[in-house]
Amino acid sequence: MKSRPNMLFIMSDQHSKFHLGCYGDPLVRTPHLDRLASEGMTFTNAYTAAPLCVPARMAFMTGRRPSANQVWTNDHILSSALPTWAHAIGALGYETALIGRMHFVGADQRHGFEYRPLGEYGANYPGAPKKGGPILKSIPGTLGQTRECVETAGYGRTTNQDFDDRVARAVCAYLEEKAGKNERPFAAVAGFVLPHCPFFAPRELYEYYSERVDVPQPSARELEREPPAITNFKKRRRLHQPLPVERIKVARAAYFGLCEYFDRKVGQILDVLDETGLSESTLVIYCSDHGEMAGEHGCWWKSNYYEGSVGVPLIARLPGVVPADGQNPVLCNLLDLAPTAVEVAGGADLPAADGHSLWKELRGERDGDRPDSTFSELSTSHGDPPSRMVRQGPWKLYKCHDDTPPALFNLAEDPEELNDLGTDPVHLPVRRNLLDRLYANWDPERVAHRSAELARDMQVLTAWGRTVQPEHPDALPVEDVEDVVRC
Repeated sequence: MKSRPNMLFIMSDQHSKFHLGCYGDPLVRTPHLDRLASEGMTFTNAYTAAPLCVPARMAFMTGRRPSANQVWTNDHILSSALPTWAHAIGALGYETALIGRMHFVGADQRHGFEYRPLGEYGANYPGAPKKGGPILKSIPGTLGQTRECVETAGYGRTTNQDFDDRVARAVCAYLEEKAGKNERPFAAVAGFVLPHCPFFAPRELYEYYSERVDVPQPSARELEREPPAITNFKKRRRLHQPLPVERIKVARAAYFGLCEYFDRKVGQILDVLDETGLSESTLVIYCSDHGEMAGEHGCWWKSNYYEGSVGVPLIARLPGVVPADGQNPVLCNLLDLAPTAVEVAGGADLPAADGHSLWKELRGERDGDRPDSTFSELSTSHGDPPSRMVRQGPWKLYKCHDDTPPALFNLAEDPEELNDLGTDPVHLPVRRNLLDRLYANWDPERVAHRSAELARDMQVLTAWGRTVQPEHPDALPVEDVEDVVRC
């Protein structure tokens, strides 16, 4: 192995850690990710810095929490003045490449990546039209967090599937081009969009899961003890009235099919790593930007702090360095991957990073300097108020900046999060301690104010893009491939 290994981040969108075989799901078939886990290390307590695409991904890039990046929603632009891990390891001599999705917003579609062999549909200026056709033709409204997103589901081919096919081919071509060259080590991101909604899977996969899928139904007792923050979450998305059982079954079957379809893309990449001999010298890290509730607790998508939304799968492999078939329970976060990449490359810490490198843990060593807690946060999106979560030991607490009480769970005793202790007087000391930690470097009034300013400024940028219609060189034209059947 080289003294400095190559790095390959495989990043999906909206993949729940509860729907991989290696995380204990007996139904969803993910043999290739399971193989990666058996040959490496699986982190069982990994979290996203924000259960929403753009703020999570920008935190992954900088190692800073969303409030430090001032990126809280999918419309916020990461400042080009902020260094990313791509800048840091590029300065150390690595070749950096972004292949596919990262969901950068605005003119800067690189943020330190030297090459972008394949762009993405959203690599455009705010307001400017996408190249090619529409991403969705006959399934409107299914990208957002709306009731229709669940009700409109079935089987067929979508532009998301086509995009991930293109990403997998481009990543394989990149690896083949790098094989056998004694040049700079590389660090690449394979950025996928699946298993993100819309919930349409290839027919054979949809039919396989539709015959086997379960339908979670919250009990009356669970609904009575539901945290008020979750009740409000459902009301704002029109989920407070339960979906018909058949709609839940169709959407879950399609989502599970997309999980398996994405796993096949991972398999293509792992095969090329083996065929080219790069497996032995490449640190492979798999993660998702956030999870997907998939009907659990009566919720869908992300943007809440249930484990299915805020928890993420995190798997790493480097033969001879990362112990095989290991499970690591350490608390960690997508924030930690930026300082990890820099340490692997032999560099110093990223400036002002909130994350903490996982490199010691990856090598099977205990890192006594790791923080004993981790955080996730959101701002004003979909009508939600600013909110934040803290996890410490078995305890998880989250608080919305409104009149609802905090939600508190003991995940060791209540892993399904059915018993909210947010108003239980017995747990007042725990609640006070966690609230102090939660507010220590978080100002929800400032978050709301700054978010409103950014929304105001975005209106001007969007109007300019809509009028001028500039084309971005990293934009990928949308292919007309959609052929779906609503079930």
